[in-house]
Amino acid sequence: MAYGLRTYGADGALQLDENSFTCRVVLSTVVTFAPGPKSFQDFSVPGCNATNSIAVMIPVGEYSDTSMQLESEMRTDVARVYNYCREFEASNTVSNTMRLNVIRFA
Repeated sequence: MAYGLRTYGADGALQLDENSFTCRVVLSTVVTFAPGPKSFQDFSVPGCNATNSIAVMIPVGEYSDTSMQLESEMRTDVARVYNYCREFEASNTVSNTMRLNVIRFA
C-alpha cells in the first residue's frame, strides 16, 4: 500500500504501518430510546469483542445543554447500548437518538 499512517517509537523503529493495522466500520445504525425505565438494546456484530472492537455513540441531531449521551459497551459478538449510566446506580434514563458505530481493528 502506498499510503497510510506510520507510527515510530522513541528509538526510531517502526511500530505501526499501513500494512500491520487496519480499522473498519462493521456496523453503523441509528439507536433510539423512548422515555421509560432503564434498559438496553443489543446489536449483533459477529467476530467482534472488547479486545478487537470499539462501540462509539455519535449524536445525529442538535445537542443541547440538557442532552445526555447513550452509553455503549462491546461484548462478545454484541454491541450493547444503554439508556442510563450503568456505573452510577442513581442515574436517570435517557430518551435520545444517536448513531452507533462499531469499529473493528486488527
